[in-house]
Amino acid sequence: MTGNQTAQGPKHKQDPTRRKVVVAGGAAVAAVGVGGALAMTASADETTASATSTASSTSSSAEVCYKLTSETTEGPYYIDADKIRQDITEDKEGIPLTLTLKVIDSETCKPIRDAAVDIWHCDALGIYSGYESLSTGGGGTAPTGAPSGTPTGEPPSGAPSGGPGGGGVHEEPTDDERYLRGTWKTDKQGRVTFKTIFPGWYRGRCVHIHTKVHVDGEWTDAGYEGGHACHTGQFFFDEESVLASAEVEPYATSTTERTTLTEDTIYDQSGTQGGLLRLKYNKKNIAKGVVGSLTVGVAPDETNDGT
Repeated sequence: MTGNQTAQGPKHKQDPTRRKVVVAGGAAVAAVGVGGALAMTASADETTASATSTASSTSSSAEVCYKLTSETTEGPYYIDADKIRQDITEDKEGIPLTLTLKVIDSETCKPIRDAAVDIWHCDALGIYSGYESLSTGGGGTAPTGAPSGTPTGEPPSGAPSGGPGGGGVHEEPTDDERYLRGTWKTDKQGRVTFKTIFPGWYRGRCVHIHTKVHVDGEWTDAGYEGGHACHTGQFFFDEESVLASAEVEPYATSTTERTTLTEDTIYDQSGTQGGLLRLKYNKKNIAKGVVGSLTVGVAPDETNDGT
């Protein structure tokens, strides 16, 4: 990894079989925004369906713990920490997305500071940097229809030939581009924020962002060294937001067949526990920007590299 931060890696001792995510006072609040501060609170399914214990009635700031965020495949297009940066947009066109994550220890419910968080995703037309010749983007017509939650036809059974899919077999980069990729360090509250764009889609997968969380390494002048990946996952977008994005250029020029959230073979349909982001945006004008957030519970003593 490369960069210019210095810090000591976290140390963890816990039973990794107990997995839960903490939200203070029953709601995770992220004070970030696009063009200004924008508050977000936990969605109803996180505060009810995923709860594994209830807050103490004697304290308004009591902690409520939730299940560990789902592990998923790494996918074929991971590039190890090429860019230590928060703004990963480069020159890519698309709807601005501010993504704020909070990484916590799934045993103690305490935030993990100085973890290295990677994110990477395709551009508005389904192309991955580093693998432009292998990606399957397209231009033409946006997806149509309303999000009903009921898929039509059979779900896809894997990656299309020559295109990015959900598989764990790593591909070597085919070019030097590195847009929409980056790594950054969590602060003392376990939070990390990235600036990027709303991802597009490609054949066989719903709209998503890949992520890895590395712990027990060291931040040096050269970047982040050592440690291990304790979490490999993906973040997902609800159908309403995806359909809204499809009305905005350049997404609206895509002719690529779109897989819905309920059809996807990687998303486990478990809501925020499965990586479904909480999103905030102007429902009448998503083009102004989207704020996404999620609390990510990890088992720091485990190795989950997604391969």
